[in-house]
Amino acid sequence: MKIAQVCPLIYACPPANVGGTEWMVHTLTEGLCAHGHDVTLFAATGSKTSAHLVEFGPPVADIDGAPPGYAAAREAVLLSQVRAAAAEFDIIHFHTEFMHSVFLDGPVPTLTTVHWRVDELDRQTYFEHFDKLPVAAISRSQAEQFPATANVRSIIHHGIDRDTYRPGPGAGGVAFLGRLTDQKGPDRAITAAREAGMKIKLAGNVDIGNPAYFDREVRPLLGADAEYVGKVNLQEKQDFLGSASVFAMPINWPEPFGLVMIEAMACGTPVVATPYGAAPEIVEDGVTGFIAEDGPEFAAALKAAQNLDRAAIRKRFEERFTSDRMVADYEKTYAALLA
Repeated sequence: MKIAQVCPLIYACPPANVGGTEWMVHTLTEGLCAHGHDVTLFAATGSKTSAHLVEFGPPVADIDGAPPGYAAAREAVLLSQVRAAAAEFDIIHFHTEFMHSVFLDGPVPTLTTVHWRVDELDRQTYFEHFDKLPVAAISRSQAEQFPATANVRSIIHHGIDRDTYRPGPGAGGVAFLGRLTDQKGPDRAITAAREAGMKIKLAGNVDIGNPAYFDREVRPLLGADAEYVGKVNLQEKQDFLGSASVFAMPINWPEPFGLVMIEAMACGTPVVATPYGAAPEIVEDGVTGFIAEDGPEFAAALKAAQNLDRAAIRKRFEERFTSDRMVADYEKTYAALLA
């Protein structure tokens, strides 16, 4: 197939020190190229890919002092160029936000993967109106949050290359990795680790949408048993996750997937997560980790998770969450749309 992948322009694809959408677009694009498809990637300048790359200027995150509407303006320019080239492709796969709905009357089929929550008013309004737009959900939890009339064509869990991470020794304490914001709960992770009598290391970016949270809620809790190590790149992530005895995910929002959970599993590290969003369908309770309510139950689960079989956790990752499986699922969805 001749496939266009349209990536957001916030970061390069793949990004240097963050995960999320651009990392998944990169993984999918590389997998499709490896399967012999003719793929074109529309992405920010500085992206690296085996596909044909069409670059669209520096990542939005690198532009200091940009006004709030700058990302949307850049996306509009990007989509105008994609539309001009649309007839060259068999299918166009969008990972962007809203404006690609103009392709509904375009010359080729499209698919949209939504990488964010869909339960809020903006996306509810959008998918109620654009009810013909073919959508791939990234979890059952997310799929259930779409309006009943939305055109959800498939549920495809994320996957990562099986060789990106290797099993680690798990000799350390608790690890937390993610945006340092109240939705992810780094403060709750510290409290639970302390209650469990375990040391914790935290890594990730201070959330640009909630920068005061870290200084107000997290920094006062740091100490000898709770260390913030800053951002980690892919190589550093291997050691950070692989050396942890357990990974903490005390979210309090409808997480649409939670990529870091499968990254931890790829290292053989068990995951303890609260029962929100996709966590209960990613974590197999008692096998790859535990689902536990915040508070004493979460602290007890952190201690118990250290006894889980790390080799079995890695095996379940290989069975459920590799990029090969993700790419095959998307190929089936593309074929169904073309049919």
